Amino acid sequence: MKRVLLSVFGILALAVATLTPAFAQSKGTVYYLVPTLLDEFQTGSVTALELFLKQVGYDFKSLNADNKTDAQQSQMNDVIALKPAAIVLAAVDFNALKPSVEAARAASIPVVEFDRQITATPSDFTSVAGTVEIGHIAADQAEALLKAKNGSVKGKVLQVLGDPGDPYTLDIQKGFEEKMKAFPDVKIISLPAMQWEASNAGTIVADQMLANPDIDLIFSHAAHLSVAAVASLEAAGKKPGDVMLMSSNGAPVGLDLIRKGWLNVEVEQPLYAQAAAVAMFMDKVANKQEIKPGDYDVLGLKSIVTKEAWGPNIKIPGAAITKDNVDNPAFWGNQKPPTETVKPVE
Repeated sequence: MKRVLLSVFGILALAVATLTPAFAQSKGTVYYLVPTLLDEFQTGSVTALELFLKQVGYDFKSLNADNKTDAQQSQMNDVIALKPAAIVLAAVDFNALKPSVEAARAASIPVVEFDRQITATPSDFTSVAGTVEIGHIAADQAEALLKAKNGSVKGKVLQVLGDPGDPYTLDIQKGFEEKMKAFPDVKIISLPAMQWEASNAGTIVADQMLANPDIDLIFSHAAHLSVAAVASLEAAGKKPGDVMLMSSNGAPVGLDLIRKGWLNVEVEQPLYAQAAAVAMFMDKVANKQEIKPGDYDVLGLKSIVTKEAWGPNIKIPGAAITKDNVDNPAFWGNQKPPTETVKPVE
């Protein structure tokens, strides 16, 4: 009997070892250098990257730079000394972090750019939303809203950008304005909310509503900026619907503003898919293997990997959220992470 029990336990131990290889040994630690935890996209990115990277076998740590370039540069130096499996970077300032990226790669530490593209120097992988395309989607929505209100595509648009040191907002501006050029009767006023501070956006909206009381549409490049815009509109005696509003990241506060009637459109930045793509390709990145260009399915979204001067780049599409589809659980703003497990690309 003792011999039989030992045999059974041996078989069980072998089965457990066979079924749980991912838990036998970590593939190493991945550090995520997040620029700020000021808004829900940034806090959500930490949670999503940890979830997906752990699914593919990596330990995870994050460091917050509090929107300070010098702090993030210092963090990069500290992490390089730790020799992690990889660094995931969302740069506070894409120009200022270029030397830090080069220093990490010179030390044979792969660098993945997340959300905020750095094109001035090569990285090992970049995962971004189609930000110019988000601008295009926003322009299509603005066209429809202005036409419905004014009978044709005309009127005045206040565009509240994020920080001009962030290529995310610059690309959205580029996409939005290049499509809106087709409508010469639309005047666009573009002003930056420095450091993505909501209070700066609120001041911009308050000042512009005094200077231009005939503004038809306010387009903010993040939902938390729209919250401040709404506060300024309320202070001016406006009610939901008096001024049309759009945002472009898909945060929970944006979806809430849609439900309350303030926000007409939220163009989603696909946070879950951007984070899942990092995890899908992390083995390739960490092992310095080729990442092949082509079409990839990322959480059901058709995404494209291209080879750029700055390295392999995956672009993931966004989508327009309105009152008709606001409760769709696929949108990250509804805070229902995907149940499917991410698998490494082979």
